[in-house]
Amino acid sequence: MLRTKSLLAVISLTVLTAACAPRITTQGFQVIDNKPDDIVVGTDTRETVLSKLGSPSTSSTFESENVWYYVTQVTERYTYSTPKVTQRNITEITFNEGTGVVAAVRNVDLDDGLQIAMIKRETPTRGRSLTILEQLLGNVGRGQLPRTDEDVPGQQRRD
Repeated sequence: MLRTKSLLAVISLTVLTAACAPRITTQGFQVIDNKPDDIVVGTDTRETVLSKLGSPSTSSTFESENVWYYVTQVTERYTYSTPKVTQRNITEITFNEGTGVVAAVRNVDLDDGLQIAMIKRETPTRGRSLTILEQLLGNVGRGQLPRTDEDVPGQQRRD
């Protein structure tokens, strides 16, 4: 009996601690053979970057041929919480416009990012706010129903 209780306690403790382990996922560009740090400024071209790193995660909105981005992100999620980004690495590769040779390689990580907080203020409107009863009963008694076909707006009178 005591042995069964202790075994049950060990199994339940193991299950509870396993549920607290984070689930780690990697999203975006993943380094296989070559790293973005292997790109040489002034030597590599668009074709060599494509052969080393593959197609970019995204490109610049206005200069899509001249600026490429390779984005990697690692998130952790515990059982009942929202996912939290623990690592982020963005490599920006800029090419010369005419020659297509790499002009600059820049790495940005999670610490360089800007946290933007939404402001929860509301813009005031003019006038007064109506209660639910005023909204429901506000039009009662204001207008009259048409009495005949001649009173219906939008129709012409025929003689």
